[in-house]
Amino acid sequence: MQILLNGWPEDTQPDQSLADLIDRLGEFDPALIVELNGRFVYPDKYGSTKVQEGDKVELIHAAFGG
Repeated sequence: MQILLNGWPEDTQPDQSLADLIDRLGEFDPALIVELNGRFVYPDKYGSTKVQEGDKVELIHAAFGG
């Protein structure tokens, strides 16, 4: 199954959750922001939110500065 991850094609397993994807990619930043098909996903929903064929997932790292 293929999704778009940060604008790039990414192969994933069927029935994979956002939590599984984040874990597989090694994204452990507590300030990570996840967008699925243009909509913000709350961190407590990562485990129950499944990615589907053709989904657009954006992993955004908050950058602070001045």
